[in-house]
Amino acid sequence: MLVLPKSLTKGARATAGNTKEPQRTRVSFSVEDFDKVVRKIAKKAKKGQEVNSEDYYPPLKKAGGGKTRELPMGDVELQKAISQYLVLRLSMKKPLKMSHPLIISQKGGKYSPNTLQEHMSMMLKKWACVKRASSHSGRRTLGTKLLHDQGEHVKTVQKILGHKDAATTIIYHDVPEEELIVVMNKCNCL
Repeated sequence: MLVLPKSLTKGARATAGNTKEPQRTRVSFSVEDFDKVVRKIAKKAKKGQEVNSEDYYPPLKKAGGGKTRELPMGDVELQKAISQYLVLRLSMKKPLKMSHPLIISQKGGKYSPNTLQEHMSMMLKKWACVKRASSHSGRRTLGTKLLHDQGEHVKTVQKILGHKDAATTIIYHDVPEEELIVVMNKCNCL
């Protein structure tokens, strides 16, 4: 089983060890809530009372922080490679605990989410010739391949990608241009 701790999954704060209190970066209201706030402020203003705008801000939401993900690891070659890596790590004569990172950085510690994103981008650009690669490119490719090429069930792919809502997963069900051409050629309507 491959376990990705919530501190490293999508939704986690990008900077490691960030323990600051949440800060407001924007204020947004629904139309109805905005109308209510305006009416309350107007009443106070008519009465000559002091109006402090921060009293009317919606409550601050805490950062989502990602969620721990567990995925079965069925690839035998990957399992062998990880086993060999662990043998190498254990030969270093340093204690190895379940809470320690599987892959360590050059400095011997865990990778920060930002560094992992940079490495993913670099690998996709160099090895897969993806010009505009990001840390999300591999995730998008996986979702698209599972849904479109393999025809996997949306709920299965939703679970693999860790989406709360299946509507988010459906976004990955891209229809390739080649398939559109084949369908239009079959149509005989042009």
